[in-house]
Amino acid sequence: MDENLSITNKTKGKLPRLPFLDLKNDILGKKYVLSIALVSEATSKKINNQYRQKDKPTNVLSFALSKNEGELVICPSVIKKQIKKFDRSFDELFGFLVIHGMLHLIGHEHSSKIGEARMEREENKYDQKYFYRNRRRLGYDQSRSGRVFKGRK
Repeated sequence: MDENLSITNKTKGKLPRLPFLDLKNDILGKKYVLSIALVSEATSKKINNQYRQKDKPTNVLSFALSKNEGELVICPSVIKKQIKKFDRSFDELFGFLVIHGMLHLIGHEHSSKIGEARMEREENKYDQKYFYRNRRRLGYDQSRSGRVFKGRK
């Protein structure tokens, strides 16, 4: 992929087809070194317990190792369980959580109202840029004898 981005899949599932490198370069910068690890629920739970004292698996964990280096630990099976809650496809939610994790790496937090608002603005900006413009919805067009795909406005 790139010398400043590595992805390790420790699960049996496939890696979603997402613009990982573009997201990394856009949010973190080209010189930032990012490692993404896809892990099982057991591993996610263990890491979450060790570093956050929460005894449950989670969708994404962010670890800033230095100013220009960090790691995201992502649990695809937790994400699959959250699809309905967030009303997104697996790839869309996975991509959103990558954005969310990257924003944590550069210091964005949601522990205060100001931080939460800033985090949401940034999440929405990148989510719109990378995912919403590609979404399609079904519509009905009588002149075309049925359903057609419409681009999102």
